[in-house]
Amino acid sequence: MASQTKDERLLTRDQMAKRVAFELSDGWLVNIGIGMPTLVLPHVPSDRDVIFHSENGIVGMGPAPDDPADYDPDLLTAGKQPASLIAGGAIVNHAESFAIVRGGRLDAAVLGAFQVAENGDLANWKLLGAKGGSVGGAMDIAVGAKQVLVMMTHATKDGEPKVVKALTYPVTARNSVTKIFTDMAVIAVTADGLVLDEVAPGITPDEVQAATEPELRISDSLKEIEV
Repeated sequence: MASQTKDERLLTRDQMAKRVAFELSDGWLVNIGIGMPTLVLPHVPSDRDVIFHSENGIVGMGPAPDDPADYDPDLLTAGKQPASLIAGGAIVNHAESFAIVRGGRLDAAVLGAFQVAENGDLANWKLLGAKGGSVGGAMDIAVGAKQVLVMMTHATKDGEPKVVKALTYPVTARNSVTKIFTDMAVIAVTADGLVLDEVAPGITPDEVQAATEPELRISDSLKEIEV
């Protein structure tokens, strides 16, 4: 498939973040991964009380400050980007933060990814050929969260599928992903394979399939993503 970067039908990162935000339920405690997932925070509907967790020690993380120059240098995301703290939020040490993760207290985690396999295997910490890199807390989070929601582009910059039959990148966690949100579609990971639930406006199921390595089953209630 040719590079998708010039296809205006693809969802923007903010549109993807808005769709992910609507997946989060009232009362959930949700870990937010570094990078693209941090865009989800300001899109959570005002009638939903969702508490965001960052593994570096924030429970009750808020969106990035409006003014990037006006921030507390001691209040950063796990990706070392400026963050805010909601009323009632707390700063905790790593032991307490990972007790939340390993204790099964996360209702969901929103993570970026390099690849997701059709059985839910996740690769999100190291590119092929990269000399450095560390899995960090991603492995614990992917295993410990009740649901893992992956937010990523559907293809690489070279047009290669990121939803694959089997991982070719280093593994983060096996059988962990619940649902995949891309700039083309929303895909559920089920025991019977991948199910195409939603498509971006103007994108056809056939186009999604052409950009996806494993076979997709089409949901009986297939619909367009609201943008």
